[in-house]
Amino acid sequence: MSQSTSPALSRDQGALHLKRTLKLRDLILFGVIAIQPVAPMASFGVLYESGRGHVVTMVLIAMLAMLLTGISYGRMAQVYPNAGSAFAYVSRAIHPSLGWATGWSMLMDYVLNPVICTIWCAQQAFQLAPVVPLWLWKIGFAAFFTLLNIRGVHSSARTNAWLAAGMGVVVVLVFVAVIRYLTGEQLDASALTRPFYDPSTFTVSTLMHGTSIAVLTYIGFDSISTLSEEVENPRRNILVATVLTCVAIGTLAAAEVYLAQLVWPAGETFANVETAYVVAVSRAWAPLALILGVTLLVANFGSGMAAQMGAARLLYSMGRSGALPGRAFATLDPDTRIPRNNVIFVGSIVMVGAFLMSFSLGAEMLNFGALLGFMGVNMAAFLHYFVRAKQRTFWNAALPLAGFLVCFVLWISLSLPAKLIGAAWMGLGVAIGAWRTNGFRRKFDFDGDDSTEPDAV
Repeated sequence: MSQSTSPALSRDQGALHLKRTLKLRDLILFGVIAIQPVAPMASFGVLYESGRGHVVTMVLIAMLAMLLTGISYGRMAQVYPNAGSAFAYVSRAIHPSLGWATGWSMLMDYVLNPVICTIWCAQQAFQLAPVVPLWLWKIGFAAFFTLLNIRGVHSSARTNAWLAAGMGVVVVLVFVAVIRYLTGEQLDASALTRPFYDPSTFTVSTLMHGTSIAVLTYIGFDSISTLSEEVENPRRNILVATVLTCVAIGTLAAAEVYLAQLVWPAGETFANVETAYVVAVSRAWAPLALILGVTLLVANFGSGMAAQMGAARLLYSMGRSGALPGRAFATLDPDTRIPRNNVIFVGSIVMVGAFLMSFSLGAEMLNFGALLGFMGVNMAAFLHYFVRAKQRTFWNAALPLAGFLVCFVLWISLSLPAKLIGAAWMGLGVAIGAWRTNGFRRKFDFDGDDSTEPDAV
């Protein structure tokens, strides 16, 4: 990474601000690590069971939803280059009350991401080194996420570069080993198409439920927009980085799960769904079991660290706008220019959550909050670029509406426990928001946010 990402102090009339130093390549690296190039590997077994084998199709449908939503994120960043992401977009484009609800739902997404990453990393590390107790691994990973993020964007960006390079090498190794193995197998046409469609197991309901979980493959792309105030030319680079990241990860993810399904016979179950991908591809080459175990550990580490950074910045924006107490949440460290209090606060939640929650429940709850936030951003883009625009075009209506509809279908396809717990979280958020804003009669203050006119592109 270039030295342009190093911390520097930016002051305006004595006030401390984030400084625009991140380039397009920094954003893409940040997004790739936040999502993970090996994202579907950790959840492959859960997807395989929930979708009854249609993992590739679910990953591709989820990519469509995230790509449409990513376009809305990028276009809203053109209007409001603010670190608040979905919270700021919906608050300003629709209404502060809906903005609060969106920000609260995305906060659940951002906080639960490092929680489930901590759980997964601790479990994998315990398998590799059982001499260290599981509870100590959980504490260690939660603390390490926090310490690295306190160091600021520069150290995180350099870490991202190394993580991306290492995971890329392992993905290539998996592809080579599996393709070499498959050349010795006799696969008919039905075996080659079964990962996309298996008539003996296909139902729309199971496909949609599985796809609602497959969204986890892309969770983290939206955190790109939380860095808007630290990006050079955010009105262009946020959109470009978001779209390119979604397409790259989606294509790569589909290829990864497709190869795994070709190796693993259709209908055969896994003894442990959390290690299903490792078990499947190790049939092609036994050493992949250890290599992938370590790689997925590193990948989830990078994802959890990036998600914690995104949560801290979302809290910073909500504190700066008055939605949360500013003294606690809207303070930047004068040296690193990061919201240190928020990083520590999120880290504390992660450490506690790692002991109270399972990986599977956390994943569905994470998607509950994420999909609600995505629907809010799509609707904000529709209102800004079509309803209130001076010149209305078909695509300015079709793209955000399509993104909203696909996300809604996936959201209602989540399991009942995830929806019930998510509803309780949202109820708590509405109560806090009403208290902070006097019944949502007080508007949030987005000072320092350069916005454009409704017909801006």
